[in-house]
Amino acid sequence: MRNHSAVLEFILLGLSCDAQTQAPLFVLFLAIYLLTLMGNLMLLLVVKIDSNLHTPMYFFLGQLSLLDLCHSSVTVPKLLENLLSAKKSISVEGCLAQVFFVFATGGTESCLLAVMAYDRFVAISSPLLYGQVMNRQLCAGLVWGSWGLAFLDALINILVALNLDFCEAQEIHHFICELPSLYPLSCSDVSASFTTLLCSSFIHFFGNFLLILFSYIRILLTILGISSTSGRSKAFSTCSSHLMAVSFFYGSGLLRYLMPNPGSIQELIFSLQYSVITPMLNPLIYSLKNKEVKAAMRRMLRKYLWYFR
Repeated sequence: MRNHSAVLEFILLGLSCDAQTQAPLFVLFLAIYLLTLMGNLMLLLVVKIDSNLHTPMYFFLGQLSLLDLCHSSVTVPKLLENLLSAKKSISVEGCLAQVFFVFATGGTESCLLAVMAYDRFVAISSPLLYGQVMNRQLCAGLVWGSWGLAFLDALINILVALNLDFCEAQEIHHFICELPSLYPLSCSDVSASFTTLLCSSFIHFFGNFLLILFSYIRILLTILGISSTSGRSKAFSTCSSHLMAVSFFYGSGLLRYLMPNPGSIQELIFSLQYSVITPMLNPLIYSLKNKEVKAAMRRMLRKYLWYFR
């Protein structure tokens, strides 16, 4: 930060200033965070251990679980700390670091959801060539590319944001640091940072959304060409979990950034949805709606129960 930035820390006003509601909220979000950790770690472990799940689809699912662990760990611990703290402060450097990692993990998940949509398209349209097309090298390259593009995007945005000056206003009407929440606090010109954010969001997030949309249009056309009802039903079922994950991620994310009033209750709710609730729901969606994952979990539990007898 520049030397003439007078503000050294921000105040995250969070979800509530009422001391009586903060304790129940702490218990609630601690439970959600623990469920997120357990669910995603369990899914990662199952995908790693069970040889029946060593396919591209479940490789990407394991990466999604890792991302959900990272994304929730960037946001929830600070939320829990502020619910117990009277000051609720965060340093300017810490705030910008959180902005970077929120942007990076969210951007990687956006890319990965597009990759998973392409994976479903190949599996449904070319089942006999699926193993050859989605080989190990391509899968690893798609994952590394997703991480690399998202971190580059986040780095560009944060380097531009470093030029912002903060002079007097300190209160952020939010429970996490995000670039749109910092703009009202800046006493310098935010147009460069805002333009960078707008362009990168359009290219990155909307670009990935268009790729997902294009993949599912092709999937739909392929499914409509299947003559048997059972074949259509099976093809649809392989996409249902991914469609739910996309709906939660993009639905809540878009609604959060389309809110006209920054710091409103609606904005906080949608922010909670994509940054806290969605990482908890993803392993539930994929485990409860996927027969292979449920069977793998049962095998793993039987194995460890027998081992500890």
